[in-house]
Amino acid sequence: MDALVELLSVSRHYGPPPGRPALRDVSLAVPAGSFVAVMGATGSGKSTLLHCAAGLDRPTSGTVRLAGRDLSRMRERPLTRLRRDRVGFVFQSYNLLSELTVQQNVLLPVRLGGPRRRGVADVLALVGLTGLEQRPVGALSGGQRQRVAIARALVTEPIVVFADEPTGALDPTTGGQILRVLRDAVDRDGLTVVLVTHDPTAAAISDRLVLLRGGQVVADAATPDAATIAARLRAVCTDRPAVRA
Repeated sequence: MDALVELLSVSRHYGPPPGRPALRDVSLAVPAGSFVAVMGATGSGKSTLLHCAAGLDRPTSGTVRLAGRDLSRMRERPLTRLRRDRVGFVFQSYNLLSELTVQQNVLLPVRLGGPRRRGVADVLALVGLTGLEQRPVGALSGGQRQRVAIARALVTEPIVVFADEPTGALDPTTGGQILRVLRDAVDRDGLTVVLVTHDPTAAAISDRLVLLRGGQVVADAATPDAATIAARLRAVCTDRPAVRA
């Protein structure tokens, strides 16, 4: 399958030159209709990789392509339209507006000019929030807010969803339901999902597991079972010299 998301020799440094490296020469290709989990220790570059792949951050060097478009060469306005219309992003910190209702938050991409390809009731039912359309987001629990963020990411029927710890604030049962929503969207609708997680059980639902250490990809292979994922993650986090695929 053709790569929907592709990173070619991507590096990202922060601060004044030469800067602190968050990503170092990362190359990664994500085929359309696949589910990829990205794992690694805190500070390994997971969120930076996600932000660069989604066009939310620009790499210091290298190339990022999304749906055949070279994001590195796009001006800010067409890049913003591409993200709004074709990309769903679930932020670790939710990025919701507390003073607005659940429905208003879900429809934010539409209010900003994006397409509305699914009904609000439909996406809220998927994430288990039926009946809360008019509830202010500020009155919700952290887990409910995370589910609103996921519903917002799905309302435009994007071609790819980038999810940064989408089950981090959820109990295991609700987290499992959300992961099943994403898995079903991949299998049924051909959605592409790139998931950052610390949870081996969450990662186990993916097709492919990418491990990062120190801003570099150290393993990229078919996803094993949760116990094997946990062992590989421990090896990465304890800085052992090799992680076999």
